[in-house]
Amino acid sequence: MSAVIAIVAVRVRALTIGGAVAAFVVGTLTFGAGTIGSALILLAFFLTSIALSRAGKKRKRQLVDVGKGGARDAWQVLANGGVATACLLAWVFLDRGAAASPWFVAFAGAYGAATADTWGTEIGTLAERPPHSIITFKPLATGLSGGVSAPGTAAEIAGSVLIAVLTPLALLLALPGTPVTIHALTNLLLPVFAGGVGGALVDSVLGATLQERRWCPACRRECEVDPHGCGTPTEHRRGFAWLNNDGVNLVATAAGAAIAGGAWMLLR
Repeated sequence: MSAVIAIVAVRVRALTIGGAVAAFVVGTLTFGAGTIGSALILLAFFLTSIALSRAGKKRKRQLVDVGKGGARDAWQVLANGGVATACLLAWVFLDRGAAASPWFVAFAGAYGAATADTWGTEIGTLAERPPHSIITFKPLATGLSGGVSAPGTAAEIAGSVLIAVLTPLALLLALPGTPVTIHALTNLLLPVFAGGVGGALVDSVLGATLQERRWCPACRRECEVDPHGCGTPTEHRRGFAWLNNDGVNLVATAAGAAIAGGAWMLLR
């Protein structure tokens, strides 16, 4: 199943070859660890992300200040799914697939953060008004990391809700025949939702502060690529040169996992 989905994703130019290999590995490990239940969470993130990325493609192709448009590569796949996969494997090998485990909640929280961030970005870039920095509240060019908008924030909340609502069903499907109380299932909702929203918030804050930001001397504007969309080589302006959008996504999903798992342990 993972191979078929990866091949189709390459054919529709949603993934590069490297991205397809990474998606195959992530998908196979996810299904192997939690069967159709964990795969449900992964597919909810992956399929909706592809669908939203294809909305407004003409407008998104005009965003010259940001990189990695179009097909997702291996680093993007691992940045969004690597932490979740590690949490799921920890659920199997450390907690032996127990119904009450922070690791399964952390797995869902990581994908909640990835889904919230992706939905927020894809919808936010289609907003008529430019976003504002989450730190300074000054207007930013559309697509730059650290920008927030009303449509983007609403999309983040919606993405978090989707993963949170699917998590109880995912746990039931991952543990067929295992008795799980209604209270235990409903106790998953708030932690996973908090992980999704919290992880997306961490992504925005890091994008506005520590992520690398460059400067195009020809266009006299900030960007995240080298060279700029106009073809001019860009200069490092602020942030860490080694921290790009993939690194921020990795930290954000880790934050989503930690928030979800921690909140579940407090509420159980």
